[in-house]
Amino acid sequence: MKRTPRLWLLTIGLAVTTAAWSASFRGTVSRPPADTDHVPRLVNTCLITNNVNELVQFYETALVLKAQRSGETYAEFHTGAGVLAIFSADAQEKYIPGSAQAAMNKGVILEFQVADVDQEFARLQSLVKTWVKPPTTQPWGTRSIYFRDPDGNLVDFYVPPKSQ
Repeated sequence: MKRTPRLWLLTIGLAVTTAAWSASFRGTVSRPPADTDHVPRLVNTCLITNNVNELVQFYETALVLKAQRSGETYAEFHTGAGVLAIFSADAQEKYIPGSAQAAMNKGVILEFQVADVDQEFARLQSLVKTWVKPPTTQPWGTRSIYFRDPDGNLVDFYVPPKSQ
């Protein structure tokens, strides 16, 4: 196929413009380093509690998962995206004195993606004692329920926004 000079100039112009735009765009977007072995990965969240058994029973029911226990002071829930761990406040104090206080979290939300928020709300009625927000579609498009676990930690069960 033979290109006319006008088509050839248009093709070159488009290539130069795309290259310039791409180079300027690369400087404004945060990208992970090429060597991802050096990027920290969040793999475990640990709740410190005065009552391991109560919190484990709560999350076994809420998450419909059996905890993997390591003695009486530690349990894990493997959620597929990471691990939710439950650890005894007494054991934490023994290993890392002064580092944590049980049931004092007011700045973290544990968020779990679920299939149906409204079904989860109905299922959890007898388990959850403190509801923070009933099923609601948030301004950013997720449908969520917010509640507190027995230690007062804020939990969000949500469904991502539907694709449009």
